Amino acid sequence: MRTERDSMGEMPVPDEALYGASTQRAVLNFPISGRPMPPAFIRGLGLVKLACAAANQELGLLTPEKSALIQQVAHELLQGKLLEHFPVDVFQTGSGTSTNMNANEVIANRASQLSGQTIGSKKPLHPNDDVNLGQSSNDVIPTALHVSVALALHEQLHPALKHLHAALAAKSEAFSEIVKIGRTHLMDATPVTLGQEFSGYAAQASKAAVRVEKAIVALRELAIGGTAVGTGINCHPEFAGKVCRILTEKTGILFYEAHNHFEAQAARDDSVEVAGQLSAIAASLTKIANDIRLLASGPRSGLQEIRLPATQPGSSIMPGKVNPVMSEMLVQVCIYAQGLAQMVAMCGRDGHFELNVTIPLIAHSLHEAIHCLANGARVFADQCVHGIEADPERCRELVDRSLMLVTALNPHIGYDAAAAVAKEAFASNKTLREVVLEKGLLDAATLDRALEPMAMTKPGESALGGGGG
Repeated sequence: MRTERDSMGEMPVPDEALYGASTQRAVLNFPISGRPMPPAFIRGLGLVKLACAAANQELGLLTPEKSALIQQVAHELLQGKLLEHFPVDVFQTGSGTSTNMNANEVIANRASQLSGQTIGSKKPLHPNDDVNLGQSSNDVIPTALHVSVALALHEQLHPALKHLHAALAAKSEAFSEIVKIGRTHLMDATPVTLGQEFSGYAAQASKAAVRVEKAIVALRELAIGGTAVGTGINCHPEFAGKVCRILTEKTGILFYEAHNHFEAQAARDDSVEVAGQLSAIAASLTKIANDIRLLASGPRSGLQEIRLPATQPGSSIMPGKVNPVMSEMLVQVCIYAQGLAQMVAMCGRDGHFELNVTIPLIAHSLHEAIHCLANGARVFADQCVHGIEADPERCRELVDRSLMLVTALNPHIGYDAAAAVAKEAFASNKTLREVVLEKGLLDAATLDRALEPMAMTKPGESALGGGGG
């Protein structure tokens, strides 16, 4: 152990640790979950520290030598290095001050290491005076939250959803000529093509990707420059604008200074908005996953209109059983993500006066939801959607047995007569065609044209009766 000092006095710190006394106090104070802050958040915090150092150098407040050292270590953080030196638990001070000081101390001590100085000497960088120059945890941590979550959305979730969309769109095209029975209320309805059904799933995935883009827009406004309570005390008036410009250059995301710093630090409504988009995405993916496993149910006693790729044995007691495990995985991911989103909504309520004090938990929840949704969507596309096969014969069998083809007879014999035909066909176990011909309601040629399933899937090419459900 070595001894370091902060404003509260001396503190023994492990020799190998790059953090200092403030971080060690937090480690001792918060032995809660054993979960440190998300790696993606630490990378985002490193990027913010890099931008702050560059801005302070431009303003003449930091020497080029000191700025270069801060940026060098911050770049290491951005690359995912030194994560073992960020041990502070998620459940810590609600402002994230412990994590901000953790970063300040790691950057300062790593700079000492790189400069041949003694770790803990605060030479050539002081963690507060240099690394934290013009900053407060109260504006840095919300800024790192926005930057890191926006990057995670852009780099992880958006590409994964586009990948899933492409897989579903390809199946929609491949299945475009396969007619099947539609279902509403879980009951037989008029025909659709399997391709049309999958086009709906593809559209959901596409809209989910658009929701990610909207979430990124909600995060572009940054709290940096507000320092302690939003007034900007001890901060150069041009500092925030320069930091936002540098962050934009580094990420390609158009970040800008908050229009109102008091809102930007006191409230986390932006995070709640992002959580809402993630919850909507999770709902969408759940619908897709559930429909696909239901369409594949069987193989003998279910719908079995599609076949899913076999990925693993489905039972320890039933030989040969194969289950829709990829759908089950994705549904669980979505339940988890919606739970995390609800947690963010609850955290968003806890902004008291000039600061929200649940930011570490918000960061954990958003990053965890994004990480799991991105991986879940990509694995589902690769391990399930890509390998889906249609069963055209089974689809045609169910169409031919369906009574809802009777809907196409409305324009010819009227709703009441068509309803009577459907009821009689069901009661007598006959086909619609048999009942209509027996009653002499239509000639065979007209009947066959009216009951052609593919024609019913093409709007404008078949006259269907009105009504809903």
